[in-house]
Amino acid sequence: MSALASHRKTRSRTVKTSPAVGFTTAALASVTLLSTQSANAAPSDPKPSVEEVQKKVDDLYRQAGTETQKYNQAKEATKEKRQQVGKLLDENAQRTEKLNESRQVLGNYAAAQYRSGAVAPTAALLFADSPQQYFDQTQLMDRMTDRQRDVIADYETQRAAAAKQRAAATESLESLTRSQRALRTSKQDVQAKLAEARDLLSRLTAEEKARLAAIERKKAEEARRKAEQKAEQEAKAEAERQRQRQEKEREQNQGGTGTAPGTGTGSGSSDGTSTAKAAKVLDFARAQIGKPYVWGAAGPSSYDCSGLTQAAWKTAGVSLPRTTWDQVKTGKQIGTKDLLPGDLVFFYDDISHVGIYIGDGKMIHAPKPGANVREESIFSMPIHGSVRPA
Repeated sequence: MSALASHRKTRSRTVKTSPAVGFTTAALASVTLLSTQSANAAPSDPKPSVEEVQKKVDDLYRQAGTETQKYNQAKEATKEKRQQVGKLLDENAQRTEKLNESRQVLGNYAAAQYRSGAVAPTAALLFADSPQQYFDQTQLMDRMTDRQRDVIADYETQRAAAAKQRAAATESLESLTRSQRALRTSKQDVQAKLAEARDLLSRLTAEEKARLAAIERKKAEEARRKAEQKAEQEAKAEAERQRQRQEKEREQNQGGTGTAPGTGTGSGSSDGTSTAKAAKVLDFARAQIGKPYVWGAAGPSSYDCSGLTQAAWKTAGVSLPRTTWDQVKTGKQIGTKDLLPGDLVFFYDDISHVGIYIGDGKMIHAPKPGANVREESIFSMPIHGSVRPA
């Protein structure tokens, strides 16, 4: 009986799953998955508005302008340091040659003493760390001729000068290395700011780009309106100056003893020279309109803002520094209401942009990456101040 029992099939028990229970399990799994996805998506920042993008992009371009000036500054420093290092190395080579000549003379004295059997003093002198200290010993100095003393003194002078030159060259090389490092850093910073601005703009939809363009047009229109107001003020001021000149000429003619028009003792000659220089500046600037802005460029095919102003004033025989930070210190400070064509107008609190005033509230400038040299209202950006280079 037990043997038969061992061959009996074991009846399997089937457990039926309730449809409701299966549905609930699936629903719970779905809810858990959705909750997890929502939790992961929650930290993402909301998409910025068009106005926020416009403000951010403008700020990035301004920051890029600041970094461009740092790049220009580092580039100028690198150029100066490279020239200084080259000069020092040339001078050091000449100094070393003189030192070798003095050493050769000392060697001749040592050889002469060898032939005469008196090797020790001069040979020891030649290889000593401090020959002068060695020769301070009275016994040896008494055995030297005046000529020998002069040779030793010259040797000491040349060796000290050579050591000083080597130290100066080493310091200049280290300074050059620092300037080159700053140059690379500034270049990377500019590229990073511009890449971030391009990325922000690339995310905009067609509709958002249209709204951004409308914001820019509104901003430009406001700047043009302010420029027109300034143009009217300038026209009235010029008309008043003309009236006063004519009045003065009539008084001089009636008096009979006054000087003829244009021959007074005022600053007419100086004003004429300044006007002629400004005319050259404006002619050059207008000829560059349409050329692209390229950060770090100073012509002739492209410019950044300070590269354009530097090149323009160079045609008038005036040498301006490379950066906006140095250009703003050049010449005479001018108020916005007193601007004349050719004056330089600087923008932003950090003085990171500059343009050439052409009159009627307008300027010619190299605006920003992606734009060309153009005429624009000086009120398109916050004005820092103005200067008259000459």
